[in-house]
Amino acid sequence: MANIKSAIKRVKTSEAARAHNIAQKSAVRTNVKKVEAAITLNDATAANESIVAAVKGLDKAATKGLISKNAAARKKSRLMKKVNKLNA
Repeated sequence: MANIKSAIKRVKTSEAARAHNIAQKSAVRTNVKKVEAAITLNDATAANESIVAAVKGLDKAATKGLISKNAAARKKSRLMKKVNKLNA
């Protein structure tokens, strides 16, 4: 454990940030899973509704640095390909 006051504060803030980041990543994963669940059930309307939240969450996560920009683009592309195939 740190002895210097600023280091103690830094540990506290980084723990809080870590908890927040974990929650945000979990929310993104949940949104992606909702889309995939709708796709497996062949529910086009639910997939179209949930893809909006998933794409928004992935974009936000990439902007904030939770996931890399390329990872977000890759996940969005794969989801959109599946949803478009379902709608076709």
